[in-house]
Amino acid sequence: MSIAPMKMRFQQLASFKMAKTYVASGGSLVLSAAAQLLTFAILARWFGVDQFSLFVTLMAVANIAVHLCGLGAMESLLRRTAQDPSMYPKLLGHNILLTLPSAFAIIFVGSLVLPHYFKVSDDPIANFFLITLMMTTNILLVRVIVLVEQIFIAHEKFAGANATVLSFAIVRTIAAVTACIVFGVTTVASFIFWQFAAHVIVALGAIYAIRPYGRPVFSIVPEEVRQGLYFSIPFILRATRQNVDVMVLNIVSTAEIVASYSVARRIVESSYLSIDALNRLVYPGTAKVAVNGLHYAWGRVQKVFWITITIAFSAALVVFLLAPLLPVIFGEGYTSLVDFTRVLCWVIIPMAVWVVAIEALGASGNQKYRAWILGGGSIFGAIFIALGTWFYPPTGTIVAYYNVEILTALVAWGIYFYVMKLSRTRSPEVS
Repeated sequence: MSIAPMKMRFQQLASFKMAKTYVASGGSLVLSAAAQLLTFAILARWFGVDQFSLFVTLMAVANIAVHLCGLGAMESLLRRTAQDPSMYPKLLGHNILLTLPSAFAIIFVGSLVLPHYFKVSDDPIANFFLITLMMTTNILLVRVIVLVEQIFIAHEKFAGANATVLSFAIVRTIAAVTACIVFGVTTVASFIFWQFAAHVIVALGAIYAIRPYGRPVFSIVPEEVRQGLYFSIPFILRATRQNVDVMVLNIVSTAEIVASYSVARRIVESSYLSIDALNRLVYPGTAKVAVNGLHYAWGRVQKVFWITITIAFSAALVVFLLAPLLPVIFGEGYTSLVDFTRVLCWVIIPMAVWVVAIEALGASGNQKYRAWILGGGSIFGAIFIALGTWFYPPTGTIVAYYNVEILTALVAWGIYFYVMKLSRTRSPEVS
């Protein structure tokens, strides 16, 4: 057999393997998203709009705080282990040393501040304890579980990553079913204990699952501290941008608007998981291809771009068509839910456009530029969305949301091509 047919055959096998892995990865994330939506639906029905509005607002705060935890060390583990597996023990120790102190500091501050703004219980001591427990669950324990998922991905063991994601979603759903349907839990205060127990079970199982990869070597990797900050700060700002709408709506709008909008946002985020499945699959490979320069990954990035856009459009269309069924699932009290979902579902397309560029920048080690895009866009976006929400809720929220995503896409690709030009200049030879 000549070299050309053999090369084509290897490419076909590689493409088939990639597609098969994506289906497995995407399938696990779709099932996970379905389980999360089922959990959300159960809580929405049993809590009612007032308690559910309180729950999603507290979760919005936790979603911002969790990105402070670890100071970006998790991305360093993913990228560096994919490039050199022998670095894993040191990078795991690096993660633990940065994650635990930062988690405890965040939880401590949150336990002092949040009880003044949120009332889970009428008893001040109980309110303090419950909010502290909820923050521990959704910051420290969530971070541990996500870290295990990233460890599997770093070793290109996608089955393990898929199992972690799916088991996490299923256990949370079981907790919601047991708490609400079996035991009749109807308040955030009562559900916090069930949520904590579910997260502990998954976290312990996840830690046990990564034992074969070795014990951590406890030391800080100095060169990765700055890279980690470049990575984490944009995500903290992005999380702020993604949750500021819910927090401001909680101040200026009704509980029904907050609850319905939050459900619609969760549905959009769940549809984004189909894109996330592709990103988590291609990131290690892109890191390997781009280790000597971003321009070496251009061919791969183009293919990923068109696949990502196709997935995004398909996901948005499915959500749009199925939106009228949502009141049956979540309850008739969520009167704005269908409209919010049908308007918001298309935002996944501009999100898909920019995420390809920033993922490629991150995989190639250009965290500084990635930080500029996500950090700058998030600062501007958070202010813009907050102002739109404050003055024209909820229409201003949605208009601002779309404008921010479109502008982020334009800036991301502009910077991507600039960095790729620099990469070619520094390394003129083209593979």
